[in-house]
Amino acid sequence: MPSLLHRWRPVLLTLLLGLAAALLCTLLHTPLPWMIGPLLAVATARMRGADLRAPTQARNAGQWAIGTSLGLYFTSDVVGHLLEYLPYIVAGSLFALVLGCGGAFLLRRSTGVAFKTAYFSTAIGGASEMANLAERNGARIDQVAAAHSLRVLMVVVAVPALFQYGGIHGLDPYIPGPRTVDYLGLLGLIAITVSVALVLKRFNLPNPFVIGTLLAAAVLTASGVELSAIPTWMSRAGQLLIGVSLGARFSRDFLHTAPRFLTGVALYTLVALVLSALFGWALSALSGVHPATAILGTTPGGIAEMCITAKVLELGVPLVTAFHVIRMAFVVLCTGPLYHWLKHRAAPEETE
Repeated sequence: MPSLLHRWRPVLLTLLLGLAAALLCTLLHTPLPWMIGPLLAVATARMRGADLRAPTQARNAGQWAIGTSLGLYFTSDVVGHLLEYLPYIVAGSLFALVLGCGGAFLLRRSTGVAFKTAYFSTAIGGASEMANLAERNGARIDQVAAAHSLRVLMVVVAVPALFQYGGIHGLDPYIPGPRTVDYLGLLGLIAITVSVALVLKRFNLPNPFVIGTLLAAAVLTASGVELSAIPTWMSRAGQLLIGVSLGARFSRDFLHTAPRFLTGVALYTLVALVLSALFGWALSALSGVHPATAILGTTPGGIAEMCITAKVLELGVPLVTAFHVIRMAFVVLCTGPLYHWLKHRAAPEETE
């Protein structure tokens, strides 16, 4: 029993700290309290040397809650409406690819790291997928992982704060299909969405617990099958689990990870945020989408984090989700081949 308690103590402390931070941020009316509070609290404690660990499946469980709740917005009318915006969504994906490439040259020039490390550090894709590609191509996987952790942290903290304190919210004309919680239907929804996520995971597809659950819930909703809404407490628990799992990525060693490199990543992230906002504004002018929705759709953050922001602030949830899901798939598929084409031109010495 003592050994079992010793093993679970860091996990329990992590969850308790995350819950306390979420409740405090709720009282203070900060942006996205159930995700940002736990993220900052756990990250700060970890960097100060605290022995904290997120539950093994915390991020998967959190992504399930977010992916499923997002999928419930995709009614048949919404799916038809989104097809009108497909050219703009594709443009956003191409922009993200170009932005990542430009960031690689900026990071290499400002920090002196190898091009391959800079390239995979600035790609606007999932952290785990970029780390895997970095490892396959001989890049510094520790620096790539640190770069994506810092980028996500900065985006997750800055963007919701700017939107909330700027008074930008409540503009979403979309509402979920199912609006009431049916716990028997919820069990069926859980079974179906988790099954699809596990199938995607079996085939090593990226972000299966976001993409798989989202697709399963979206297909059900678009087909008129409304099993249940997601309870508010479950959605908040999902945000908390994502927050603590993001915070647990940080450690005392993170602060000593090549300060010049991390400074370069921070500079790139700020530039990427500004350029993405300008591009989103341009897309808004061309498409007629509200500027806040277009900007959030082109923001260089993760799927779950940015879509949570859209959901909480009611900013075109299905459209923002479509932007980020299609971009993620596009970047993951193109990043590897594009690197092999660029390395011969940008860094011929690395091919010798």
